[in-house]
Amino acid sequence: MKKTMKKNTNDVILESATTFITFIIFLFAVYLFFAGHYTPGGGFIGGLVTASALVLILLAFDIKTLRQILPFDYKMVTAVGMLIAVLTASGALLFNVPFFTHAHGYFDLPLFGKTSLHTAMLFDLGVYFVVVGVTMTIIQTIGESD
Repeated sequence: MKKTMKKNTNDVILESATTFITFIIFLFAVYLFFAGHYTPGGGFIGGLVTASALVLILLAFDIKTLRQILPFDYKMVTAVGMLIAVLTASGALLFNVPFFTHAHGYFDLPLFGKTSLHTAMLFDLGVYFVVVGVTMTIIQTIGESD
């Protein structure tokens, strides 16, 4: 005999707080992602913080709501992240330099001013996608099993 869990319809405070807090968590994840080149952070930590925001949405609402908000197959997100990471790391081989050699330069961007951009950021983007994809796949798999 299967037990089905009914969603509590009295979660107004949790749902309202989640919509506000999730935005703050996403902003913090973006900050951690970009700060990772000079301070602790990067793609791995940014991905974990993003996944925690998605889990908060999952807990406050349900899996159907999360799928409506972000209709991604997280296995594909993982695959795209792995592809970005591997291509970025192996891109150095095209220039006859060792594997994982990254290029960087300083650019004058309109809103940010003089900013250094690295190909390591593309690698971190791949790691970010892998972490979000794997974490959400695991969470959804655990949540869907009875």
